[in-house]
Amino acid sequence: MTGLLTRLNPLVLIGIGVAAALGSPAIRTLPVALLAVALWVVAAVLTVPSWRYPAFCLLLVLIPMASVAWSTWLLGGHELEVAVVAGLRTFVLAWPGAVAVGYVDVARLGDYLAQSLKVPGRFAAALSAALQRVAGSWRTWHDLERTRRARGLKVRPWSMAFALLVHTIRDATRTSIAMDARGFATAQRRTWAEPADWIRADVAVLFGAVVLALVPAAISLMSH
Repeated sequence: MTGLLTRLNPLVLIGIGVAAALGSPAIRTLPVALLAVALWVVAAVLTVPSWRYPAFCLLLVLIPMASVAWSTWLLGGHELEVAVVAGLRTFVLAWPGAVAVGYVDVARLGDYLAQSLKVPGRFAAALSAALQRVAGSWRTWHDLERTRRARGLKVRPWSMAFALLVHTIRDATRTSIAMDARGFATAQRRTWAEPADWIRADVAVLFGAVVLALVPAAISLMSH
């Protein structure tokens, strides 16, 4: 576990998820499914900083995996191998992307969208600001929990949800005023907080993700 994912640029992390999703339909046999799962798990072991977040993602992915496997077994003639392959295909479709996207720095995402992909500046800045508000809401929820416990109050989801709503509206208002004061809507030329640099690790990891995604398709072509 090297923590390499935490040092990659946001586009590479999103690209990992896209590559895994696009490569998953080529998984059609059990050996190929097991190989694909093993490759993605090994890649995660080599790049994540710890197993806590990947394990959490796995718990979430187990739900659609079980659902897809069960429905495939039920409607596909009770073929166990076909159901297992469908479940493992769902794992490859969802888990690598969920793990990678979890390490995206949303503050840097707008910089890379605008400078690397030439996305319109207004859209890139608005998307980055919106995602930062989402992340901020998650932190605020935990702050509310700790505050209520410190005051000896019960953790009541409904009252906390109302407090979170009030905080979110205030935060959104401050953000919109600040962006408007800086000429967000009318700016023709925009500057960005950081340069969108691509280091060797970015290119290497993205290339590796594409290779992993192509492995099932390559095996299928070779077997024919």
